[in-house]
Amino acid sequence: MASYKDTLLEFPCDFPIKIMGKTHDEFAQVVLSIVTRHAPDFDAARMEMRASSGGNYLSLTCTIVAQSKPQLDAIYMDLTAHPMVKVAL
Repeated sequence: MASYKDTLLEFPCDFPIKIMGKTHDEFAQVVLSIVTRHAPDFDAARMEMRASSGGNYLSLTCTIVAQSKPQLDAIYMDLTAHPMVKVAL
């Protein structure tokens, strides 16, 4: 464990992750499977979905109970590595 504090977050904490991608039937399921791989206690009912005005893109917000910075880093790495995901914030 690092002897210095590399984040201002205090864990555990609620942490919203916003994921955007092209509208696709399987997009939400793909994102859910990635998020639950790293945060098994994530409640899918807490996933918020919003379509873009043109309907071409979908924005998902998953608010997880983050346990650590390495956990968040791993979620972001897996999300951004997936071809369906355009942006993860």
